[in-house]
Amino acid sequence: MTRPARCPGRLFGAVFAAVLVLAAVPLPAAAQLEIKFGHVGNPGSLFAKSAEEFARRANAALAGKAKVVVYGSSQLGGDKEMLQKLKLGTLDMALPSTVMSSEVDLLGFFEMPYIVKDRAEMRRIEKEIFWPSMEPAIEKKGLEVLAVWENGFRQITNNKRPIRVPADLQGIKLRVPEGKWRVRMFEAYGANPSPMKFSELFTALQTGVMDGEENPLTQIWSAKLQEVQKYLSMSNHVYTPAYVTVGITHWKTLPPDVRKILEDTAKQTQAFVYQTAEHDENDLLGKLKAAGMQVNDVDKEAFVKASQPIYAEFEKDVPGAKALIDRAATLR
Repeated sequence: MTRPARCPGRLFGAVFAAVLVLAAVPLPAAAQLEIKFGHVGNPGSLFAKSAEEFARRANAALAGKAKVVVYGSSQLGGDKEMLQKLKLGTLDMALPSTVMSSEVDLLGFFEMPYIVKDRAEMRRIEKEIFWPSMEPAIEKKGLEVLAVWENGFRQITNNKRPIRVPADLQGIKLRVPEGKWRVRMFEAYGANPSPMKFSELFTALQTGVMDGEENPLTQIWSAKLQEVQKYLSMSNHVYTPAYVTVGITHWKTLPPDVRKILEDTAKQTQAFVYQTAEHDENDLLGKLKAAGMQVNDVDKEAFVKASQPIYAEFEKDVPGAKALIDRAATLR
C-alpha cells in the first residue's frame, strides 16, 4: 500500500505550531552576572547587615544587569584567603578589616590604640588621610577599596578576670585578628596574643585554648561569645574600619556601568553602616549584660600610656607613618 504524500502546507503548519509552543516555553537565559561578596561576619553582625543592605540597594540599581550575592560567616574563607581570591579573580568583593594592615604597612595606622576618637573624626581621617595617602598604597598590592565601612570600636573579653589596666592582661591567652600590630600591642600590654581566624574563635574559647579575645560588640554578640566569656571590659582600644575591596585586574573586566553602580552604592551605604553601628553599640551592651557578662570600664589613661611604645615602633618601622600620625593630630 502506497503511503500518501505529506501535504507541504500541513507540514509547514505543524512546524510553525511547534515554534509557537517553543516560544511560549522560557528558554534558559544567559547566565546572569553574579557578584560574589564575601565577609567573615555571622548573621546579625554589622558586617552582615552592611553587606545585605548594600546588596539590596545595588541589585535594585543594577536592574538585572548583574546580581550581588552575599556570602557571610567565612563561607568563602577567612580574610586572608578572600584577599588572595580577590587578587586571583575568583572572588569579586570582600570586606576585610584588621588583616589589611598586614597587606599594606600604612594601614597599621588604624591599629594604633586610641588614634580614632569617634566616627566624626573617622570621617575627617578618611577624607584627609585614607584616600590621598593609603588607598594608592593599597592599589600597589593589586587591590582597590571602593568605600570605607566599619568593624567598630573594640572591647576585651575573657574568662579570667576584669581588665582595668594593662597589667591585668598579664599571661592571658588572647585571640587577635590576623594583623601584626594587634599582636605587638597586646604583647606590650602583657598578654599572650595569638592570631586566629574568626571562624575558629568560639571553639577556641569554649575549649580553653584561648582565655579571651577582643572585638566590637556586634561581633561578640552575633558570634554568641557571651556564652563562652564571663568578663567584658569596655576598653575601646582600637577603632577598626572595614574596607569594601576588589581585585583590580578582575574588577576591570566587569562592565563599566556595573562597576559604577557598585562603587556609588558602596559609598552611599556608609551612612547606613555608621547609623547601624551606633545603634548596635547602645543596644548590644544591655543585651550582653542581660546574658550574664560582667561589664567594667578600663583606666583609659593607663592604656594610652602603655601604648606609646607601639606608636614609636610603628613610626620607626613604616616609612611615612609618622607624617600620617602627625596629620591625624591636626584633625582632632
